Amino acid sequence: MLPYFPFEQDAYAMALGVRALRPGETLIEVDAAHYRAELALKASLLGEDPHARFQAQPGTGPQQWEVLRLLLSRMAEQTPESFTLRVDNDGRWHWHNTLTGDAASFTPGQEDGLPFAPLDWVGRQVQEDLLVLDGTREGCPLIAGQLCFPSGWSLGEKLGKSLLAVHAPVPGFAEQMGRGTLKLLEGLKPGRPVTRCNWAVTVTDRLCMEPRSFPEWRHLFEGLTPDNAGERCFLRLERQTLSRLPQTGAILFTIHTYVAPVAGEVPTPERRQRLARVLATVPDDLSGYKRLGPLREPLLAYLRRPGAC
Repeated sequence: MLPYFPFEQDAYAMALGVRALRPGETLIEVDAAHYRAELALKASLLGEDPHARFQAQPGTGPQQWEVLRLLLSRMAEQTPESFTLRVDNDGRWHWHNTLTGDAASFTPGQEDGLPFAPLDWVGRQVQEDLLVLDGTREGCPLIAGQLCFPSGWSLGEKLGKSLLAVHAPVPGFAEQMGRGTLKLLEGLKPGRPVTRCNWAVTVTDRLCMEPRSFPEWRHLFEGLTPDNAGERCFLRLERQTLSRLPQTGAILFTIHTYVAPVAGEVPTPERRQRLARVLATVPDDLSGYKRLGPLREPLLAYLRRPGAC
């Protein structure tokens, strides 16, 4: 089963749902069963079209290096069985990823020390997508990112835009969450990351759902029935974190995507009923945005079947 079941109410509600990371929770999550495969998929996607999946505005080197330093330090500290980091007296870093066998030696800030830009390189060590916002400018614009596993959007169309502009296509976001989200970002303190869980239901288990990929999987909406919807529909979760970087004031936004068939995530009547009530109350405009329309009725019928579970 997925590590999260994000439905806490009996009806859909657009809400931030943010909380501080608890003691013992890691900033970067290692899903050992899928780690190597997902990193290999990232490498393949980046090799296929690097500009579409990694972009950074000029002058963002300091923010990228600060993200790298934060993540490698946290990963080595929080998951020492998988990652080791040694820092020499002269400031040279030695990194070893025991899960992949990758190793690197470099001095942070020296551009020739890594084969890729700092954010692009560290993004190849984690399953998360990594996005960097400028927390010192009004609107917290998106200034850099490595995005391999998006849910219906692309980096190129969002880079340089403010937080509200990035979310402009989401029905109701500006009115219901815009001000609260900006207030949250502006109030973030270094060393006090927060987390939330976002969700979607779709008909594919592919991680990379760029808009241009839709023709490749839209046929999967066909033939859905109450009998097969549980296995053919997938719950897609995004475990997100937000961290303020103390030196540059940038905000690191991480997204770890998990996908699994709905059937395996609703083993009890309580879970089935909860998910059914949430799906049934998603507003029509948001349902269209999330592409729930073609799958909602067969999936609701599956979840509501008498005698299920």
